[in-house]
Amino acid sequence: MALIESSILIVDDNDQIRESLELFLGRHFSDITSLSNPNNLVFTVENKSFDVILLDMNFSSGRYSGNEGLFWLQEILKRDKDSVIILITAYGKVELAVNGIKEGAFDFILKPWENEKLISTIKAGIELRKSRLEIAELKDQQQILNSDSDKEYSFLKSTSPEMKKIEDIISKVAETDANILVLGENGTGKEVIAREIHRQSKRNRQIFMSVDLSSLSDTLFESELFGYKKGAFTDAKEDRAGKIEVSNKGTLFLDEIGNLPINLQSKLLTTIQTKTITRLGSTQSKKIDFRLICATNKPLNQMVQEGSFREDLFFRINTVQIEIPPLRNRKTDILPLCEYFLAQHTKKYNKPQMILSKSALTKLQNYLWPGNVRELKHVIERAVILNTHSHLKPEDFVFSESIENKITDDVLNLIELEKFAIKKAIKKSGGNMSKAAEALGISRTTLYFKLSKYGL
Repeated sequence: MALIESSILIVDDNDQIRESLELFLGRHFSDITSLSNPNNLVFTVENKSFDVILLDMNFSSGRYSGNEGLFWLQEILKRDKDSVIILITAYGKVELAVNGIKEGAFDFILKPWENEKLISTIKAGIELRKSRLEIAELKDQQQILNSDSDKEYSFLKSTSPEMKKIEDIISKVAETDANILVLGENGTGKEVIAREIHRQSKRNRQIFMSVDLSSLSDTLFESELFGYKKGAFTDAKEDRAGKIEVSNKGTLFLDEIGNLPINLQSKLLTTIQTKTITRLGSTQSKKIDFRLICATNKPLNQMVQEGSFREDLFFRINTVQIEIPPLRNRKTDILPLCEYFLAQHTKKYNKPQMILSKSALTKLQNYLWPGNVRELKHVIERAVILNTHSHLKPEDFVFSESIENKITDDVLNLIELEKFAIKKAIKKSGGNMSKAAEALGISRTTLYFKLSKYGL
């Protein structure tokens, strides 16, 4: 039988008990360390990480109060709050062990112990330790994102009336747990809005879990969102929580929900309705408390009518709808966005402070920005990288030509031709995806796939 990869620490001054535990546990777990003197305990836990610590409750001869065990329990937890500690106690001292659990111990075992019970308790402790470390890592990542002001997702106060209306909606809905649907073209900042709702909510100290549904294949959908038990499928080497479970008490952001195939929508709907998940390979359901925000650039109303998006799911995710206007419709936001991106990128690339000339600003304001705020950010970044002078001129900003201007008799690039054909078909059909797909000679599903693939 292969040993379980884990590190176990035994702390007990009784040589017979300690040696028995070392011998028995060594048959099941890969790394066993033991101490006879608790005075060495602090040094040991500060220099090595343990999955489980077995801690006796009495070390001095003639003392049976258990206070020594409780003292060392607290010393361990001071140094590693995620430690999993199993107390060792005599049969008649169960009440002491229960007090230890109240103080932060995971569980206790009785002397003499039952071998199967001991192994199952340690295994459960190992799984708890893994979960605690994973959650701690995620929270650390979240703190880094927050302390960084989510530089990639910073929300700027707007000057345009269109965005001021959205700011007002955010301030009203953030404090609730209402499900939010954020709509907008690619690059308008749908995730920025979602993160700002989370930042203003009562859940802002918890996880913001972002899931790009367009990146999940049918086979990965359940394992990534719901998690799995060890052995649920070939590569399931260990239990793993899904992204919905990790979002417990926080915010779950489902991006590109319009790309979710119809056969998977019912599974998501059930989870949203019941707020429960069941890991793959498990029969036990688990309640999850999360706030749901979804986003898409797809016309969900039209997809409902065509039968490619469930109506009940649409209403469930759409308690409040926020539609972000494209950048071309809110040009007063261009200047503050430019100033923000200039400050961000001059700092990032260690460049001197840069400002826009009036003619450069005019050029930026007259451009239609098909890629919206994301495109503006990249244009500013390129200008900062390639220039050293402090005043940026119109020629310092280079735009990607529109597809319509690129399509000439000399263009033979199939991807560009396909993009042009798709855009023209949608425009000609007035946005009716069924008619556009028919004109292109492809299925509606294929059309949606290509829209996602090319970011149209």
